[in-house]
Amino acid sequence: MTAATEIQLSDRAETLLRELVRRYISDGEPVGSRTLSRESGLELSAATIRNVMADLEDLGLIRSPHTSSGRVPTQLGYRVFVDTMLKVKPLDAASVNEINSGLASARDPDELMSMASELLSQITQFAGVVLLPGGEHANLRQIEFLPLADDRILAILVTEDGRVQNRVLFVDRKYTPVELVEAANFFNDRFSGRALNEVRRRLVQDMEHDSISMNRIMRTAVNMAKELFGDETASDSVVVSGETNLMSVPDFDQVEKLREIFDAFKAKQDLLQLLDKSMNARGISIFIGEESGYNALTDCSVVTAPYESDGRCIGVLGVVGPTRMSYEDVIPVVDITARFLGTALKSLH
Repeated sequence: MTAATEIQLSDRAETLLRELVRRYISDGEPVGSRTLSRESGLELSAATIRNVMADLEDLGLIRSPHTSSGRVPTQLGYRVFVDTMLKVKPLDAASVNEINSGLASARDPDELMSMASELLSQITQFAGVVLLPGGEHANLRQIEFLPLADDRILAILVTEDGRVQNRVLFVDRKYTPVELVEAANFFNDRFSGRALNEVRRRLVQDMEHDSISMNRIMRTAVNMAKELFGDETASDSVVVSGETNLMSVPDFDQVEKLREIFDAFKAKQDLLQLLDKSMNARGISIFIGEESGYNALTDCSVVTAPYESDGRCIGVLGVVGPTRMSYEDVIPVVDITARFLGTALKSLH
């Protein structure tokens, strides 16, 4: 990121880089000096253009694949293009209406998250991802414990954004309904309104204390909550749609590379951590290639935006596609979807 902002280009070098990136995004073929001479609008000789391209290559902004006479953008070249040259297009009215009406049709928060992910995928033709608001940053509203059988209890966790999580807990003894109500009341009095990640930290601290010193109600509450909070996985926190769209992207024609990407989608842990990085960002974040920090995504770009409820960021959504994506088309889709998702969540409360 810093290296990109420090690069100073002449006007014609900037024009040629911009045209080369646009042409390569459009066609997927290495761009030669003759094409640039014709498309750039600059009255420069082919020799002059080749000299400028050599300078851009020396700066690490473009490279020559194999023995081709044409050039393609590097990751740094894309970064300079995105940071200094990109002009985002307004989203067309049909897509705006599709996003708005699609999200407005959702009947509950879970359906809303799935719809957002699907819309991102459908409109961009890449993969849509949504970090659910019920994750670590959501605030707890209340917990309820209900008896199912001697060794099973239903835990109902409700967060302040309206999401409800139900989970069956396996316990080593029978608890009476009174014990479960007392445990839930104790837990809610202590943790209601706190972020789930803080609740988890406090539970760890409680479990480190000698359980003998806990009173009966506190011990029951901690044991229940340990079961409820202890096995959260990335699969519970991230919704992914449209992974198969990437199979039709020529950039991912190598089976091994596609398998790595699909494995990342399946495990979701890398996606969870990447989206979590965007929680505190204002507006759009773009991770190009290795900027994601994950090997499986080195040939991908991830465009994300946080979404809010009542002025507070509660989640992140985005699109995963090739580095050779049309950023000017993808960015407004991500931005508008994030804005509409926040509004739709509020209407469900």
